[in-house]
Amino acid sequence: MALKREHSPPSDVSTTIFRSEKIQHETSAFIGAFSPTLSAKALQTLPEFRTASHKIAAWRTRSKQKSLTPASKVLYDLGHDDDGEKWAGSRLQHVLNDTGTEGVVVVARWYGGQNIGPIRFTHIETCAKQAIWSWKVADDAAKKEHAAKKHKVEEETTRKELEENLQERDLNIFVLRKLLADKKAKLEDTEPAPPTPSKSLQDYSKMSMEALNRADKARDATIGFILKQIDKVDEELKLAKELDETTEDDWKDAEEASAERAAADSGSRDDGK
Repeated sequence: MALKREHSPPSDVSTTIFRSEKIQHETSAFIGAFSPTLSAKALQTLPEFRTASHKIAAWRTRSKQKSLTPASKVLYDLGHDDDGEKWAGSRLQHVLNDTGTEGVVVVARWYGGQNIGPIRFTHIETCAKQAIWSWKVADDAAKKEHAAKKHKVEEETTRKELEENLQERDLNIFVLRKLLADKKAKLEDTEPAPPTPSKSLQDYSKMSMEALNRADKARDATIGFILKQIDKVDEELKLAKELDETTEDDWKDAEEASAERAAADSGSRDDGK
């Protein structure tokens, strides 16, 4: 059902409005305007539409009501206003529905007194489609720009984390190498070599992401290699300790056996006397 809507005072909303080109036919002129956020009243009261004979409107906006069907189902508030141009509002409603567009479209018509027949509906639909298309182009560009900025921020965050991780791994490698050197010295029964002075942290800020990823894999491999070497030395230390303990027990057994033999020999001599 077409509704006659009251007009409200104009507001400065030019940055959120997308317009069509002007269509001139005989003494009639048509211009379309679309907004994804503004109300029909706001578009109908645009200053440039003030002198228009008709300000035909249609809207398709998301409803605040919740659907009882699956969550993917979206409900819409639908409506239109012929504003004196009979059947024109429903034509705009079909344009919004057919294009799956959410928002409000208004087409202003200046009637010059000469009837142009049904072609006026074609012009009304054309203006609406142009205005909606203008918005879609701008919206796609904005989404691409937003995605590019988001990607850049995510890449910078990932890069910073990777740089910090590499610096931390450099320190870990230094500590692990010192630990390995100490264990080897213990195994070889030598004095531990003095630690190599730690180099200043490498500046990874000038490296490309590809180089950083290669360095990350290299640090992983280095840490894995050192840990295997430490495990190997630990096993050797364990075997050496077990061998020392066995040797010490053998010596004790030998000393006890020698003492027993000496005692037995001494007793035999005493009996011989």
